[in-house]
Amino acid sequence: MKVIVSVGGSVLAPSVESDRVAEYGRVLRELEDAGHTVGVVVGGGPTARTYIGAARELGANEMELDQLGIAVTRLNARLLIAALEDRAVPTPVETHERAREALRHGDIPVMGGTTPGHTTDAVGTALAEYTDADLLIYATSVPGVYDADPDEDPDATKLDSLTASELVDIVSGIELAAGSNAPVDLLATKLLERSGLRAVVLDGTDPTALARAVDGTHDGTDVVPEDER
Repeated sequence: MKVIVSVGGSVLAPSVESDRVAEYGRVLRELEDAGHTVGVVVGGGPTARTYIGAARELGANEMELDQLGIAVTRLNARLLIAALEDRAVPTPVETHERAREALRHGDIPVMGGTTPGHTTDAVGTALAEYTDADLLIYATSVPGVYDADPDEDPDATKLDSLTASELVDIVSGIELAAGSNAPVDLLATKLLERSGLRAVVLDGTDPTALARAVDGTHDGTDVVPEDER
């Protein structure tokens, strides 16, 4: 199975410490040992937000802030590359073309951000589409997709499965509410909708959840193709 993982920076590296990153490295190596082809995209997390906040106070414009965030995602990517030992391409991969080439050669590409204005969820979704992945995993800080923002609505219910179109509708509604947090950003969900990919949204604070997503025993939310509903 070809698996692309989009892991949030706040999930992979909530602080600049090695334990969580090392565990992700172990799980990803085990997936490869089991015969799966793996690619990873890493977000910026709290470190990126700290730098962006400081730069904004110093007068940086939005393009400059995006570029700073991309730089931090690539720092986080380097941490994961270190944890993957000799399995990964030795430096963060900066294009989808190079990532696809690495996958074809049996290496694990680790990407960060690529383009100002594009989130790493969108980068991961595009990589999964470009490489015809069998499964895309969004490793987030929440257990799955809810029918409303659980931080705002105490009656929000976690969904076991939904289509990408249904996910677009949910995320669109959440993102319209100022301060609300969607499990996956809107651009990523629209790319997922057009691709017809199979995806899982899960709580990535436990890295072993990746293996459960691959074998179908996870407790997150499945995003299934329209023709399977």
